[in-house]
Amino acid sequence: MQTIRPAEPLTEDLMGELLETEDVQGYLDGHPSIKRTLPEYLKQLLEEKELVRSRVVRESDLNETYGYQIFTGQRNPSRDKVLQLAFGMKLSIRESNRLLQAAGVNTLYPKDRRDAIILFCMNKGYSLQQTNAELYRRAEETIC
Repeated sequence: MQTIRPAEPLTEDLMGELLETEDVQGYLDGHPSIKRTLPEYLKQLLEEKELVRSRVVRESDLNETYGYQIFTGQRNPSRDKVLQLAFGMKLSIRESNRLLQAAGVNTLYPKDRRDAIILFCMNKGYSLQQTNAELYRRAEETIC
């Protein structure tokens, strides 16, 4: 049985609400922090998208052992390894940035040339291999 989670409020909406409030404590009480670990968020995504961990690891072009260690929290992956997982899970840009945040690394930033290419590819539904080819074609470091 799949657990249906309420949609998380958009950061922009929360920012507007925070800036308009007269009482920061009331805001804090009404909006508990969403701080999740990388393994927690990966587990949530697997459930929501009905994905199988072994297939995600394969689609992410990760070493099987290393991939499982990321899922169990035994490894702190680099930003590019997290991006590999994002492509392997076919995540949206928003989900990918949340995954990067959960891993404690920088989110994708459109002012950065390499990130702009990755964002473009992600938005167009490119695979990890297609994205790497696009990065290579534009003389940027590939994800893997």
